[in-house]
Amino acid sequence: MRWLPLAACLAALGVCGCGLDVQSADLFLLTRTGAGRKLTLLVNDSGTIRCDGGRAKTLPDPLLLDARDLATNLGSDVQHKLNPGGRAGVYTFTVRLQQGTLTFPDTAAARHSELARAELFALQAAQGPCGLSG
Repeated sequence: MRWLPLAACLAALGVCGCGLDVQSADLFLLTRTGAGRKLTLLVNDSGTIRCDGGRAKTLPDPLLLDARDLATNLGSDVQHKLNPGGRAGVYTFTVRLQQGTLTFPDTAAARHSELARAELFALQAAQGPCGLSG
């Protein structure tokens, strides 16, 4: 009789762990094109990043928090039909989110702080967890 509670607990744990391959959603796919090499960053809400199609790497907590905030704010910009415009610059950024896609030249960041934050995120992620130059 005293094994019954333990057996019930183990059975419950076994059921909870079976077949639940739950994966976190991607926050966004950021692509930078222009002068130099193309950069692609696939950021997942679980705290991983894939750089240029490579294997998933751990995203440091401060960058993950920035990525989540960017996904929220840029997603709102997409829903509100932000048209960043601006003259052609050195780079063009494209951010694909659940809400849609936002494309902007690097010069547009001077007028919209969230775009500047996206550019900074790309630079920090490339130099940090991706181990790329710029």
